[in-house]
Amino acid sequence: MKRMLINATQAEELRVAIVDGQNLYDIDIEQPSKENKKSNIYKGRITRLEPSLEAAFVEYGAERHGFLPMKEISRDYFQAGVDPNKGTIRELLREGQEVVVQVDKDERGNKGAALTTFISLAGRYMVLMPNSPTAGGVSRRIEGDDRAELKKAM
Repeated sequence: MKRMLINATQAEELRVAIVDGQNLYDIDIEQPSKENKKSNIYKGRITRLEPSLEAAFVEYGAERHGFLPMKEISRDYFQAGVDPNKGTIRELLREGQEVVVQVDKDERGNKGAALTTFISLAGRYMVLMPNSPTAGGVSRRIEGDDRAELKKAM
């Protein structure tokens, strides 16, 4: 059985862990004094392409440039006429290209934030994923014809 453990003994830090028995599934540490950018969406510009890492670095308004791995880039941003399965990152993208990104992981230490172009907007009953191959989802709380209708509309 999964349990959520909350440690709020110190005012400057809140810790939340999800555990199942002795297994840790997720941990989230929040500091009110530090701005949390996770899940924020930004319009950024590719500043550097790194073929050895198969990644791009994106300037999106933070102190450090964000890290955008190739697997987190939607095909919508690739240059026309290049096979996405065979092309290198330099052939598929270009420096100065504008991209819409979402922060996957906040900055840590001297590393910039991990970014994705697969935007995800979660609502109460639906998750909108505009450029994702899976196209989002509908809550399991909605059943029957209503659920099928919403899936079709998405």
